[in-house]
Amino acid sequence: MSSLSQEITLSVVIPAYNEEKNIPEALRRISAYLDLKKTVWEALVVNDGSKDRTQDVLLKYIQEHPGQSVHILRFDPNHGKGFAARQGMLAAKGRYVLLTDADMSSPIKESDKLITAIDRGADMAIGSRAVRAPGCDVRQSFKRRLSGRIFNLFVQKIVLPGIHDSQCGFKCFTNGAAKKLFSAQKLDGFAFDVETLYLARSFGYKISEVPVMWSEGAASKINLFRDPFLMVGDLLRIKKLHA
Repeated sequence: MSSLSQEITLSVVIPAYNEEKNIPEALRRISAYLDLKKTVWEALVVNDGSKDRTQDVLLKYIQEHPGQSVHILRFDPNHGKGFAARQGMLAAKGRYVLLTDADMSSPIKESDKLITAIDRGADMAIGSRAVRAPGCDVRQSFKRRLSGRIFNLFVQKIVLPGIHDSQCGFKCFTNGAAKKLFSAQKLDGFAFDVETLYLARSFGYKISEVPVMWSEGAASKINLFRDPFLMVGDLLRIKKLHA
């Protein structure tokens, strides 16, 4: 649904690095669901230094769907997911701002749960694979689950006690919270999620952790043996960055 002449209800921010295979399907799913609900929406795809045909397939998609409010923010070289998320969130115009991965590990329909949590008083609602509820199936490999649990132990010990899943790439914010948080957020790597939650607590924002459906993508960008160690290093930097 075009949002050129209407107030945008939902902005969908998608960081993208070498996502030529995922991004067209992601946009098709987003448009199909939100148009069915008659939601006024926009999508901001942040092409962060992709080396494949991500830019070409995005331009083709926009050309083939002129009525949709799909925008490309292109940067080169690659800076990192935290950088890409920051650029998209700061550019978003919607009343709610949803951050999601290009592989749509959480279906777009799950955004309704996050928006409901915000309507009930939260400033940000984060999808959780650790907090469970009926109908919220989580499908991930043993290695991914083990790596996540170990990293979360460090997160809770060092930075964020009480947050059970900081790294699920499915989060929703009020526009005001998104602007304030990502204006202050500095980390360019994967630990930006933890930093954003740390800032939210520092600002006194209400965070709601919401059970969501989630299925591990076939081509995850995370190196399960290298990235958690790099992210632990970033955890130690967060309090210093925002002292």
